[in-house]
Amino acid sequence: MAKKIVVINGSPRKGGNTERMIDAFKKKAEGNGTEVVTFNAATSNVGGCHACETCFKSGKACTYDDDFNTIAPDILDADGIVFACPTYWYSFPGQIKNVIDKLYSFCIGEKDIAGKKCALICCCEEDELDVMDGLSKPFDRIAALLKWDVVGKVLIPGVLEVGAIDKTDGCNQAAALAGKF
Repeated sequence: MAKKIVVINGSPRKGGNTERMIDAFKKKAEGNGTEVVTFNAATSNVGGCHACETCFKSGKACTYDDDFNTIAPDILDADGIVFACPTYWYSFPGQIKNVIDKLYSFCIGEKDIAGKKCALICCCEEDELDVMDGLSKPFDRIAALLKWDVVGKVLIPGVLEVGAIDKTDGCNQAAALAGKF
């Protein structure tokens, strides 16, 4: 069991389906003695990467001071990372994508974040599972590039309205995912 997991929430919807799955994951992980830090990318101020390649030269992960600098130390220290979000236009929502893009700072800043466990929790409005390929496939490539171990994915189609996740096994799958760390 991991000692610390960072969950990066890319959903702007309070109490929505993504948040409910995160809550189920967090409850199970914390019940197993794991510290869980949740970063809400959707309500944070994280700008896009400027490609200046001055990462960590200012003593912070990003020279452009925004909320990424508040979560970067937790990412560096974490044993596991979870990306959790709805599917927007067949891809990651922009709010979480900025955080993902700024993971580049660890590579430029020569910070070793290899060896972490990672997972994806995702839902979408449409009923077809392949609607989430635009998140699942890039997630796999991100994990490979960063040398992270993918421990699982929770991909739940067919949920739009708040609470629709409760009519699926999405929260149970998210809770079970916590045991894979």
